[in-house]
Amino acid sequence: MPLYHSLGKVPKKRHTVFPNPDGGIYYEHLMGNLGFVGLSSLLYTSKRPTRVIRTTKMMDLDWEGDPDRTLRMRHFFTHRLDTQPSPVLGRLPLLYNADVAMSLARPSADDEFFFRNCQGDEIVFVTEGTGVLESQFGEMPYRPGDYVVIPRGILYRFRLGEGPHLHFVIESAGHVRTPKRYRNEHGQLLEHSPFCERDIRKPDKLEFREEEGEFRTVVKKDNGLHEVVVDHHPWNTVGWDGYYYPWALNIEDFEPIVGRVHQPPPVHQTFEGDGYVICSFVPRLYDFHPDAIPAPYNHSNVMSDEVLYYANSEFMSRSGIEYGSITHHPDGLPHGPQPGKAEESIGKRATNELAVMVDTFRPLRVSKAILPVEDPDYGTSWLE
Repeated sequence: MPLYHSLGKVPKKRHTVFPNPDGGIYYEHLMGNLGFVGLSSLLYTSKRPTRVIRTTKMMDLDWEGDPDRTLRMRHFFTHRLDTQPSPVLGRLPLLYNADVAMSLARPSADDEFFFRNCQGDEIVFVTEGTGVLESQFGEMPYRPGDYVVIPRGILYRFRLGEGPHLHFVIESAGHVRTPKRYRNEHGQLLEHSPFCERDIRKPDKLEFREEEGEFRTVVKKDNGLHEVVVDHHPWNTVGWDGYYYPWALNIEDFEPIVGRVHQPPPVHQTFEGDGYVICSFVPRLYDFHPDAIPAPYNHSNVMSDEVLYYANSEFMSRSGIEYGSITHHPDGLPHGPQPGKAEESIGKRATNELAVMVDTFRPLRVSKAILPVEDPDYGTSWLE
């Protein structure tokens, strides 16, 4: 998100001496994406970030897909799944391809280590629970409904607050950004955007830790986990500024776009990445043409797979779903409202649905891990 932000102390000029009052200098650390031409920030730390004691390969992350590749529409009751207690190591794979991977976490304990994803940006949709995201850039509180965006390479840790906790996690091979059509040439969100810069929350508190010892970090890279032990506490940033840092947008701050007749899914778009988009379906007024059919029309997913994660149990065009359901409508099969849903929507004024949609432009694999909670009758639920 191209918004300049700064916390703590930084020198007047970049790449100049920044004296440490305890002796020596503070060390400058550039972090950014796309080489030296993407978004970046400059951090100033009391210890060099390169002080690594040892590195060890922990494990490979070989996600196993459903061996049955039969083309069909699918539905999974994902909230019935059990997960491990770690906010990052306990993630259970749901659906994935080379561009984007979705998983579910139900964390119940803080990690003792720090985590860095070096193969993807992360969007953590906080379905339940509160807490604080700690990072090299400071602390950022989060709450239910937050999209917590963590650009790749940033070292972070979830500090869990009031629970229970439930995270729908989207990992992106390309960098996450807001939709281009909602920004001007300077990156400012336009007047017709469904959210604006006032809705974006950034780290607001910088906790400096000057501690030496052995501090364990876990790095995700090349579909594996690696333990990297450093000789100092990683929260030793005295100040930073720039455009590259974790940030959050709450789904309740997404202002829906409505019209006289049904509006297509792009009006719900919230994020874009390489090979996919993310949309937010939120409570809103229905279409107000006197003859409008608020439920969506039937459509074919040509060159696109559609995934919907239902953050409550209501959705205008679906029956048989529950809180935490995930539906997957693959390219190659038309889909639309289930029998009676179009007729039922006529004359209604509003909906209270809440859902996150991920549309991918390459086919998705279904993880073998979620097959035990599949709804076997979903594919035939359109029969009268």
